[in-house]
Amino acid sequence: MNESEVGRLLLQHGRTLAVAESCTGGLLAQRITDVPGASAYFRGGIVAYSNEVKENLLGVPREILTHHGAVSAPCAQAMAQGARGLLGADFGLATTGIAGPGGGTAVKPVGLVYVALASPDGVEVEEHRFRGSRNEVRWTASEAALALLLRKLREL
Repeated sequence: MNESEVGRLLLQHGRTLAVAESCTGGLLAQRITDVPGASAYFRGGIVAYSNEVKENLLGVPREILTHHGAVSAPCAQAMAQGARGLLGADFGLATTGIAGPGGGTAVKPVGLVYVALASPDGVEVEEHRFRGSRNEVRWTASEAALALLLRKLREL
């Protein structure tokens, strides 16, 4: 379970985490808080499903939403930075994508997901294309986000 290892390493290094979720709809925060003692390192999360919440609460610039869309690397980056700043955490982890079954296009198909990690060192963004049901895409997106954070924590 990546969430247990993430929690152990956050505790070990005395670091904190905040999340901003769109396509995972709170699943990432649920997985993190399923680990007993998560309150020692988890600051909280924002489920920013609408563009208005992304812009007004997380500070995603309107230009990003207009020119790149909510499902984009720049949006994921801004969401991660927004969560980190808003909740005062060492790390901000974000997910945005199209879980399906509808909503995809030829350019942005169902299963397209961006995960981003904001840290004191900057922001890393990954693009993924997952297959499966809505729940499978959401689960795999949460796995990818936790794996990105885990790789960063192992470098500390």
